[in-house]
Amino acid sequence: MGTVFSVAVRDPGPGTGPALERAVARLHEIDAVFSPYREDSAVSRLDRGEVTVGQCHPDVAEVLARCRETAAQTGGWFTTHPAGRLDPSGWVKGWAVEEVCRALCAAGSREHCVSGGGDVRTTGGPWRIGVANPLLPGTLAAVLTGTGLAVATSGTAERGAHVMDPFTGRPAVAFASLTLVGDPGTGLARTDAWATAVFAMGPERGLAWAERQAGIEALAVLPDGRRLRTDGLARHLAPAGPADWTLRAPGP
Repeated sequence: MGTVFSVAVRDPGPGTGPALERAVARLHEIDAVFSPYREDSAVSRLDRGEVTVGQCHPDVAEVLARCRETAAQTGGWFTTHPAGRLDPSGWVKGWAVEEVCRALCAAGSREHCVSGGGDVRTTGGPWRIGVANPLLPGTLAAVLTGTGLAVATSGTAERGAHVMDPFTGRPAVAFASLTLVGDPGTGLARTDAWATAVFAMGPERGLAWAERQAGIEALAVLPDGRRLRTDGLARHLAPAGPADWTLRAPGP
């Protein structure tokens, strides 16, 4: 999927090693099915019309169904065709992180943190999660803390302006980074997909939309360095984190 995954387990036991091996195998399977970077992936072949959804791995139909739901929830700001070709990565990456968490939970772990390409899912805790500063590489824009968190960041720090406005077809550039923090009930796959949509919406529309969603808070860094947050985000900010977050301006 063009990114790196990492796992931290605080309570390793006899089943941890085998669980991690199964999780890594699952990640490779997901990559083989969904990677838009692989010409032989099911997603690439489906996009070229070489196969139907019914001929693909069963996960494809399930993921595309969840993507359609997300598109409806966000008024079309989430799309499976962000650059004119099939690419459900906006859902798949967070879902893949959750798959690793499921494998560890099945092995008995209750204290672990899994991250992949800006998406983080914690079990147990509390954990401290650093949010990269997109304007100053090597530094943090904020430090989040809590238990059972789902944290998803869309931004320009690693891949440049890669999130597309689905209505104009042009890169979305009104945010430098946008982080959504979801509770366990929201889940990381949905939080990740919503983060992509909110990034495409831009600050005024996007943060207002995030305010209306139960179980979600947002923090954003704008290209001019300003930092905005939703009202409930304060409970997730670590005391030692930056204190100059501004409540979003009233919007629609």
